[in-house]
Amino acid sequence: MAEVQFRHYREEDLEEVKEVFTVGMSEHIPSSCMHVLKQPLAQMILGCVFCALLTSSKSILLPVLAITLLLAGGRQAVSFMFTKYIQTSLDQDLNHIQQTYMDPPKACFWVAESQGRVVGTVGCLPSENDENFLELKRMSVKKSHRGQGIAKTLCRMVAEFARERGYLGVMLHTSVVQTDAQKLYEHMGFQKVSEFNAPDVIAKLINFTLIEYHLIVKHHHN
Repeated sequence: MAEVQFRHYREEDLEEVKEVFTVGMSEHIPSSCMHVLKQPLAQMILGCVFCALLTSSKSILLPVLAITLLLAGGRQAVSFMFTKYIQTSLDQDLNHIQQTYMDPPKACFWVAESQGRVVGTVGCLPSENDENFLELKRMSVKKSHRGQGIAKTLCRMVAEFARERGYLGVMLHTSVVQTDAQKLYEHMGFQKVSEFNAPDVIAKLINFTLIEYHLIVKHHHN
């Protein structure tokens, strides 16, 4: 196993960081499609369309074709939702990591590097919703380097950064389909505090929920 080094982000990492994030996010499209198919509404629509077409056309071909098209359309909608999210993330902070994460004193961005390549990323910013918390963002580890404890180390670095700066804890959001991430965060001691629908219209339709987690890093003594 090649040595992995953890360090602060540098300007020359920009393209690699964006690639790790984009590829990592795109990996959730298939599981999101499966999530859609498990929704009662989706099953009902597919069932009704199939039965209605089967009854009216007396042929199996048309209903099968229609269902195939609906599934393809659904996948396109899910892909669109992810593409939009990736683009928003790039616009918000990943196109200008230095200004967003490295210049402000209470923000930071780290990378895990192996053989001269970025294989993992994480950043943190003061939470917009609660001044006592830092928000963990852009956690991503390349598929080829998972299972080596990289994400856990990146998580610990954010917690340590929060502790050193006197924050009460770290909060983050992940989605219902990111089951590996949920397991990781729960293993690291994060507690689930709420679940809510993503603001996107498509997300609302397919019941694509986001989960908020909190990790308390230290107790303030009066």
